[in-house]
Amino acid sequence: MSTTIPTQIRIDVETKREASALFRELGIDMSGAVNMFLRQCVLRQGMPFEVKMPEYKKEVLEAMEEAKQLAHDPNAETYKTFEEYQEAMRRYVEDEEQ
Repeated sequence: MSTTIPTQIRIDVETKREASALFRELGIDMSGAVNMFLRQCVLRQGMPFEVKMPEYKKEVLEAMEEAKQLAHDPNAETYKTFEEYQEAMRRYVEDEEQ
């Protein structure tokens, strides 16, 4: 059996929570998952997955920016139910048709 050494890393709180839940479902702990990752790096002599920036269409990037702005706009219209939203969309379509 190989000798192990304690290692400390910094992980975003939410990322660690989500990863721990996933690993629990897979029957492994954080240490086991990190060891698997590191062994794959050594075996492949690099990252065990492609690292690159996502490529989004211009329309998707624009929609994402608009969603960010709306999320922080205190004057943005909100709906309590899906039915309220549907009614607002129906009125909007009717107004556009006139």
